[in-house]
Amino acid sequence: MNSLPFITRDTGPRPDASIIWLHGLGADGHDFVPIVPELRLPPALQIRFIFPHAPAIPVTVNGGLVMPAWYDILSMQIERKVDEVQLGAAAAAVQELIGQELARGVDSRRILLAGFSQGGAVAYQAALSFDRPLAGLIAMSTYFATADSIDLHESNRQLPVQVLHGSRDPVVPEQLGLQACHRLEQFGLLPEYHSYPMEHGLCPAEIADISRFIRRCLAGDPSS
Repeated sequence: MNSLPFITRDTGPRPDASIIWLHGLGADGHDFVPIVPELRLPPALQIRFIFPHAPAIPVTVNGGLVMPAWYDILSMQIERKVDEVQLGAAAAAVQELIGQELARGVDSRRILLAGFSQGGAVAYQAALSFDRPLAGLIAMSTYFATADSIDLHESNRQLPVQVLHGSRDPVVPEQLGLQACHRLEQFGLLPEYHSYPMEHGLCPAEIADISRFIRRCLAGDPSS
């Protein structure tokens, strides 16, 4: 996968932290741009938000229709069958974006990954296999597609992870979010799990929880 195009939104003139936020299937980087002000982060926390665009590829479960996708989904059964080669390439492209932030002078411990649905599966792979410690990982309405194949890097074996899911999700059943937490615990991580009475999307309570997690990871706010 070639270098990803992206949108940026800075919350201050001199960002010293970065959040790379991955959209879901069929969307693009614009999808989550409106969430930045909704997070109501403190002005002192200057963050560069990066919203990449997935490439347009044929998606098997959608009849081969070409759409923005991080990887092909071959089956929508409860245990998703995905193209792991494409997922790995997408994760490597996200890690390139991390590298760009490192080159700008941002410490890896101030870089956080977030992903919704298909983007969350890529975020799991990109964050947990990265060779420098990151600030955290936010996994929204998603699944850990590479749990059985990932080469978990020692640098991120204590990565703060927040997993969020809707209890009424008809697209990615909550069971998959819970399974992801279980696998993370098997790896020795301590994921923070939140469930909401919603379908496949975000809700105000979830946005508030995400904001608290960001402040805890990037501002060291123990009350968050």
